[in-house]
Amino acid sequence: MKHTDQLFISPNSSILEAIKVIDRGSVQITLVVDEDQRLLGTVTDGDIRRGILKNIDLNDEVRQVMNTQPVTSREEDSKEYILSIMRHHNLKQIPVLDRLGRVVRLHLLEEIIKPERCDNWVVLMAGGLGTRLGELTRNCPKPLLLVGNKPILEVILENFIANGFHRFMISVNYKAEMIMAHFEDGSKWGVEIEYIREDKRLGTAGALSLLPFVPEEPLLIMNGDLLTKVNFRQLLDYHNDSEGPATMCVREYEYQVPYGVVKVENNRLQSIEEKPLQRYFISGGIYVISPEVLPYIPSDTFYDMPTLFERLIEEGASTSVFPIREYWLDIGRMDDFNRANGEYSEIFK
Repeated sequence: MKHTDQLFISPNSSILEAIKVIDRGSVQITLVVDEDQRLLGTVTDGDIRRGILKNIDLNDEVRQVMNTQPVTSREEDSKEYILSIMRHHNLKQIPVLDRLGRVVRLHLLEEIIKPERCDNWVVLMAGGLGTRLGELTRNCPKPLLLVGNKPILEVILENFIANGFHRFMISVNYKAEMIMAHFEDGSKWGVEIEYIREDKRLGTAGALSLLPFVPEEPLLIMNGDLLTKVNFRQLLDYHNDSEGPATMCVREYEYQVPYGVVKVENNRLQSIEEKPLQRYFISGGIYVISPEVLPYIPSDTFYDMPTLFERLIEEGASTSVFPIREYWLDIGRMDDFNRANGEYSEIFK
């Protein structure tokens, strides 16, 4: 059960404001209410992701993405009845209303039932050389560089553990012994860790050909040099709901052309757009693949994830994308590493 004042937002608020409320509340939902706190609708993390994929401007009013007919419960409803409603509708949160339709609290599924551990295997790719970080990686593999007071890979591991995951495989190559000595078998964190030893560079997908067994459930794969606050359990649910074989996390990337862009047709000037802002989706280095995808990966050969997805698309597979709107940072260059250390205490406190 959660008090709701900090989750309220007006229907005239922007989607960007809704994102801030959702992140601050840490329950993946905000409640759209009128001045008397009567519920008008809800906005979930999923509603915003779907809006992003439809290119809705984050400065638009929140009513553009809100659910105007959310499932609710009443004050007098029993815990058992509320739990049955949440299970029937596959809900993680449900607003509780009084007889006048005013929000009095929010029930959370994770507080009603203890969340189960997730048995899906997570593969963390930590075999890169980290050459772009220069002297920092001469004697230390990049996944063990400290951000704040912890190695990058340890921050990643603990984020997965916080989401209920407990089975990990770490792909290692450069200074593999240092990584294996730090994490050992995972018992320090109460989890299971196994290692995939690369004797040459295999790319972001090639190491999966060395898995010691074929998993029964979808695999989560993540580059070992990323910092993010993505909810990995939510990502897995998204993949399962999509019913496709593979899901790629994507990040919106903006680039402003520093000049006026001229449109020409038949040697005639049609228009001039001054310094236009270009928006693209880029790969976020986090993926979910179902077991039937593994045979597409060539054995012990350099092979990247984008190539795998291109192959699946060529085969007519229905691949999915999961927009990352949470904190995300690829530590590829020195300024990224410095930024990570500057932001760590605020983001991962």
